[in-house]
Amino acid sequence: MKTMKKTIKVGVVGCGYWGPNLIRNMRQAPDCQLKLICDASEQRLRHMRRLYPDVEMTNSFEALVNHPEIDAVVIATPVRFHYEMAKACLEAGKHAFIEKPMARTVAEGEELVSLADRNGLILMVGHTFLFSPAVRRMKEIVDSGDIGELQYIAARRLNLGLFQKDINVAWDLAPHDISIILHLLDEKPVSVSCQGSSHVTRGIEDVTMMYLNFRKNRCAFIQNSWLDPKKVRTMTVVGSRRMIVYDDTEPLEKLKIYDARVEVPPHYDTFAEFTYSYHYGDAYVPYIKQDEPLKLECQHFLDSIREESSPMTSGRQGLEVVRILEAAGISLRQNGTAVALNGDARLNGVAEQSTNGNGNGHGPGYDGVVVPAASRAVLAA
Repeated sequence: MKTMKKTIKVGVVGCGYWGPNLIRNMRQAPDCQLKLICDASEQRLRHMRRLYPDVEMTNSFEALVNHPEIDAVVIATPVRFHYEMAKACLEAGKHAFIEKPMARTVAEGEELVSLADRNGLILMVGHTFLFSPAVRRMKEIVDSGDIGELQYIAARRLNLGLFQKDINVAWDLAPHDISIILHLLDEKPVSVSCQGSSHVTRGIEDVTMMYLNFRKNRCAFIQNSWLDPKKVRTMTVVGSRRMIVYDDTEPLEKLKIYDARVEVPPHYDTFAEFTYSYHYGDAYVPYIKQDEPLKLECQHFLDSIREESSPMTSGRQGLEVVRILEAAGISLRQNGTAVALNGDARLNGVAEQSTNGNGNGHGPGYDGVVVPAASRAVLAA
């Protein structure tokens, strides 16, 4: 990898829903020059010109890729364009930041990771919540052993819209919680189950429930919906000693620690004695320094380029999220049957094999459908 000059020149493609936020943060980042903004819509480009009159604008992605001064490209387009655009950038020798999910299939993600490695380039995926101070603090608490042995995680990410046309609600919302869960456990699931239904657009699920099964009898549930009247962004992390409730909609008290647990007595003779097995203690709110996660994420991308270091949300981490989502899609079509994930259980272990050789059409990285897990009854409840 060539030594990066002090000022990193960045181009951004996509000025729709999330792109303007990335543009703003790249514009404000020190030692970064926002060189070019690209979008297919002339209306969006006119709006960007009013905000950033000194930045070049184009509706040609080819012009962005071939721009001789641009070092890195931020891709904030619909997921169906992620693979083609990221591949073009990496082949042109430019570092790439891709919004989540990084690709539509495991095969696409594996090719992008391989291409970035081969060309000595940084490939980073926009799993913004891993840069949230609340999630970072939660990771510190879990790693310290304060809550005891982590037992299970339950996440709910619900709202009314925004409806997507090319992906279902699991692909839209679940990547946030999957990335957080993998980060907290530092481990990949051994199987995935998912059930859902379509109510607004035929064939595109707007309500899903996903179950991730991990080693050591640990599991995680992820509920997603575009059809709920109230925005919900909560995660409950249950340990053997304490429990954490993370609510991202809270302006200040995003984390609450509950000193609550179940202590089953070795024996008991009456119901009154049995109730003593429930332990209720104090609840407290840890202090969290407020900072914009997206600002931290953009700076981390620039620092990774400058320092030639692998980012925390690298292409490999993004690939694991896609692997889970693709398996969840298979499970959806199989009415919630558990789909096994092969390979090293460690999150940062060796890469999984890219072919399965069993001819079942499930794509790379899978052992295929296994017998339904106990989760199926839970999902159907």
